[in-house]
Amino acid sequence: MTVAHPYIMIAGPTASGKSQLAIDLAKQCGGAVINADSMQLYADLSILTARPQPHEMQDIPHHLFGVFDAAHRASVAEWLDHAATAIASVRASGQLPIIIGGTGMYLQAGLRGIAPVPDVPPATHQQCVDMYKRLGGAKFRDALAADDPAIAARLADGDSQRLIRAMGVVLATGRPLSWWQQQPHKGAISGTAVTIAMMPPRSMLYDRINQRFDDMFAGGAIDEVRSLMARQLDPGLPLMKALGMAPLMAFLRDEITEDDAKFIAKRDSRRYAKRQLTWIRNNFNAQIILEKKYSESFYEKIFSLIR
Repeated sequence: MTVAHPYIMIAGPTASGKSQLAIDLAKQCGGAVINADSMQLYADLSILTARPQPHEMQDIPHHLFGVFDAAHRASVAEWLDHAATAIASVRASGQLPIIIGGTGMYLQAGLRGIAPVPDVPPATHQQCVDMYKRLGGAKFRDALAADDPAIAARLADGDSQRLIRAMGVVLATGRPLSWWQQQPHKGAISGTAVTIAMMPPRSMLYDRINQRFDDMFAGGAIDEVRSLMARQLDPGLPLMKALGMAPLMAFLRDEITEDDAKFIAKRDSRRYAKRQLTWIRNNFNAQIILEKKYSESFYEKIFSLIR
C-alpha cells in the first residue's frame, strides 16, 4: 500500500545526534531537512544553539534555520505556517520532508495542529510583562489562577514566558488560554508521519552535552553572546533565554568565572535534555526508537513505512 504524502519527524534531546541522522536519511531517501527547534530559527547564536553549519549540511537542502532576527518573538503558529510552506516546496521538488527538532510544542503542533488562540496585541503583552516584573513570579501566577486555574497549575513561578502569554490571552480575549486550547485544533501537517525518537543512554548524552559546550566555547560562542549583548535587546525575548546565554553573559560582565559559566551552561543543558527525554516518552508516539547507532535494518524499516 502506498503511503499518501509521507514525511519523517525526528524528535530527540539536545546533542542526541538528530542533525546527522536527518542528513543520513535525506541522502538515503532523497529528502530535505526542516527545522523544528525554536532557538535554531534565529539567525543569531548559530554556534551556541548548535545550528548546523554550511559544511555540516553536506549539500542537503535545509529549511527554517536562521530565518528570524533575535529581536523577533516567533510563535508556534508562525513556525507551523512557515513549516507548511517549506514542506510544500520540498514536495514540489520531489523530495521527502524530514522535520527535526527538540521543541515539543512545535512537534506536537505539526502532528496535531494548534488551537485557534488569537494573537495578543503588543500593548497587552507589555502590560503583562510589566505586571510580572512588579508582582514577581509567585504573585503573578496567583493572579493568573483567578482567571485560568488550569494553566496556572501547570506552570512554575519562573516560567515567565508562558505565564505572561496566558495572562495576555485572558486580558485580550476575555477567555482563559485553557478554554482556547480545548477548541478544535487546526493546521496539522498534511500527510502521513513516520515518527522517530532518538533516546541515547543518559550517560552518553550527558558526555556529548559537556563536550559539545566545550567545543562551542572554543569555537566562538562567547563572541556571539558578546555581540548580542551589545544590541541591548529585551531580555524577555526567546533567544535571550537560549541555553548558555545567561551564564556566558554573567561571565562577560565579570560576575562569574569562565569555569563557573561553563559548569552552569553544561548543567542547564543536561537538565533541559532530561526534560526533553521525559516529554518524548510521555507525548511523542514514536514508531521507531533509536537508543544507539542506527543500522541497516533501521533504513529498511524507514523505507517500508514511507512507501
